[in-house]
Amino acid sequence: MEVKPGYKLTEVGVIPEDWDVLPLGSITSLLTNGFVGTATSAYVDDGEGVLYIQGFNVQENGFNFYGIKRVSRLFHLRNQKSCLQEGDLLTIQTGDIGVTAVVSQELVGANCHALIISRPIKSGSDPHYYSQYFNSERGRSAIKKIETGTTMKHLNCGDMRDLLLPLPPLPEQRAIAAALSDVDALLDGLDRLIAKKRNLKQAAMQQLLTGQTRLPGFSGVWEVKRLGELVSLYQPETISAQQFNESGFPVYGANGVVGYYHKPNHTSWQITVTCRGSTCGTVNRTVEYCWITGNAMVLNCDHNQEVIKDFLYYLMLVQDLTGCITGTGQPQIVRPPLAEFKIYLPIDHNEQTAIAAILSDMDTEIAALEARRDKTRALKQGMMQELLTGRIRLV
Repeated sequence: MEVKPGYKLTEVGVIPEDWDVLPLGSITSLLTNGFVGTATSAYVDDGEGVLYIQGFNVQENGFNFYGIKRVSRLFHLRNQKSCLQEGDLLTIQTGDIGVTAVVSQELVGANCHALIISRPIKSGSDPHYYSQYFNSERGRSAIKKIETGTTMKHLNCGDMRDLLLPLPPLPEQRAIAAALSDVDALLDGLDRLIAKKRNLKQAAMQQLLTGQTRLPGFSGVWEVKRLGELVSLYQPETISAQQFNESGFPVYGANGVVGYYHKPNHTSWQITVTCRGSTCGTVNRTVEYCWITGNAMVLNCDHNQEVIKDFLYYLMLVQDLTGCITGTGQPQIVRPPLAEFKIYLPIDHNEQTAIAAILSDMDTEIAALEARRDKTRALKQGMMQELLTGRIRLV
């Protein structure tokens, strides 16, 4: 393998000549497990307990506090080896193996469960750099090589201690970590903005699609209609596994697109209701030129003059269809109860159109933000490939 000047081939790949390669154990003052065992008896509800970080609280370069537990101070005192300090690396040991985050100031003094704790020596290591490395494609690939187990993959502390890592000079570690952390902050901001926009859309749907809030200029009556009065309901034929192929038109089933088929059965998009399985009663919309399997009921209103299809789609999203579900072992929706399902809607087409336009604009805004987030995430992946291998130098 030809290596360009200024670089060298090492056990971790091609890196700059002034980078070192060292095992994780040599750059840490502590490498141990969080508490292993059952801690449920030590859980406490009051705010006096000690935060107890578990694998589901750890995400790439950060934490979420959904479902976080607290343990008694007595339990905490008995398990001081898993007491966390600022700058500790926490790596998921079982499950989503290798996902790593850095303990921040707000989590100092917390305890943790079945996580690998690595405490980098501050004089030569920046923990944020190593968090980014562990969460990178190269880092996850290196960790995957040392995982053990068959049905349940697992990381051992001993193997992690021997894991070889690229070690740039400390100023470069900090520069790399700062650049990637800035992108993480941008991604986090986009995620929060998308969540906010989704909540606003949900609130708008609840108000506009129930008549609780009327748009300016509209005051006409709303009526109750049976769904069967507004749409034709049918289940297309089921496509066998042998009929699926790699090209053709998308096939919609219980969980969205389930494959592709050579022949379309629609020339326009359709509203569907999943009619079998765990997602029974879920409302979706298809794209144009697609095939819909027998696992979904089509709500076709293309030739009905009483309802605008875009409006009906949004209206169906806020309906509770559980009353139409029959069966226990295999829940399903059949045509008669769905046809009798009653919905409340304005008789004025202009009001239907105006409501649908507002919600469609909100969907467009959310989709644009999601596309921006995905593009930013892809950009970060490219940055990681360049910065964490030293192909691009910051200092």
